[in-house]
Amino acid sequence: MMDDNPGGGEGFENGLVYALAEELGFDRDDVVWVRQTFDQGIAPGPKSYDFNLQQYSITETRREFVDFSVVYYQPEKAVVALPEGGISSARTFADLRDVRWGATIGTTDLDYIENIIGAEDVAVYSDQAGTFQALLGGQIDATVISLPTALFVTAVQVPEATIAAILPPDENDQGFGLVFEKGNPIVDWINEGLEAIIAAGVVADLTSEWLIGDDSIPEISR
Repeated sequence: MMDDNPGGGEGFENGLVYALAEELGFDRDDVVWVRQTFDQGIAPGPKSYDFNLQQYSITETRREFVDFSVVYYQPEKAVVALPEGGISSARTFADLRDVRWGATIGTTDLDYIENIIGAEDVAVYSDQAGTFQALLGGQIDATVISLPTALFVTAVQVPEATIAAILPPDENDQGFGLVFEKGNPIVDWINEGLEAIIAAGVVADLTSEWLIGDDSIPEISR
């Protein structure tokens, strides 16, 4: 969401929301944005909104506490680091295991570093801002985030950092979904709208506009 302004409509996920609203018969002015932290969005209990989208990966563990929509986007994972960190020369997971990693608590990014890469002693931060402050401060060498987030972060939020590599997919990460309070009766209706705009090519168009990375970014194998 460009300029941290969801109402501005500049960005992938807010563009998706406005397209979904139109598909369901709502005017743009009917959309109301509510801010909430990442952890609050996937915590059990009542929600003050119809659904949440902050690039939440669908996992079976999270399904115990919240409901998800159908998958609206399947992201790749990316390594973000400072250019002088030497991470760009890594080509296998073995090359990555001695890296000083950091990640945001409660994310599939942290799970990926610990369980897929197999790194030990990963530094954990309460939010993404803290993770990138640690990177800029030299406390960690790199972090893992979804490619869409990495594109935005390195272009806007932390331009000192670069996308050092693309990683293999995590079979436990089913893709991004909208998050609902457990038992919310509108999930099926929202899914109908999502499936309609996906079939119409709206999500593909938004992906092409906002989420296409550089083909020169190296890919790391297991």
